[in-house]
Amino acid sequence: MKKQTSILSKLASSLHRRDEVPNQELAKEIAAKNDATAVQELVEHLHDKRDIQNDCIKVLYEIGELEPALIAVHAEALIPFLDHPNNRLQWGAMTAIGTIALERPQLVFAALPKIMAAADAGSVITRDNAVRILIKLCSLKQYASSSFALLNEQLLHCPTNQLGMYAENAIPIIHDNNRKLFVKTLTARLGDIEKDTQRKRVEKVIRKFS
Repeated sequence: MKKQTSILSKLASSLHRRDEVPNQELAKEIAAKNDATAVQELVEHLHDKRDIQNDCIKVLYEIGELEPALIAVHAEALIPFLDHPNNRLQWGAMTAIGTIALERPQLVFAALPKIMAAADAGSVITRDNAVRILIKLCSLKQYASSSFALLNEQLLHCPTNQLGMYAENAIPIIHDNNRKLFVKTLTARLGDIEKDTQRKRVEKVIRKFS
């Protein structure tokens, strides 16, 4: 019980801090110690009051960036939060899942219907991390075809100010089997882009594969 109290006491809200530095420092500490017990406690407190929820999901996805295997064992517990009414918890869960897509690809792939529904209904951050998940799954042969089809849908319909970033991030998973469709999709979107800088960003990606 003492350990649990010490974890909660280090959260930003417990320290009456409005910045995220305490949560980031706690994540580094837990990752460095490979502290599975602390991670378990953070997951359990995702059901706590809102301030605690927000801090816990922040610490969890920061841990995921540093040591994804440490939170990957809790993937099943994270997925239900994708449609949580607390928006911070919802996109935080998507961010956390994005860090572990290559650790638990089978489970994450199975959750794609829920992931994509959350992306379509959620914030820009939610969509960004859903696309990140799709790109990671595209790098795995057994999930590549289905995941690329979903990624292509995102490229077709995402806001134009996100398109350049998504296209650039997808570059590593573009190959002979999907190159033509990728270029076709990006080319079809050029007329939608109003800002020259954004259009040139997408055109640069198109030239790379044309």
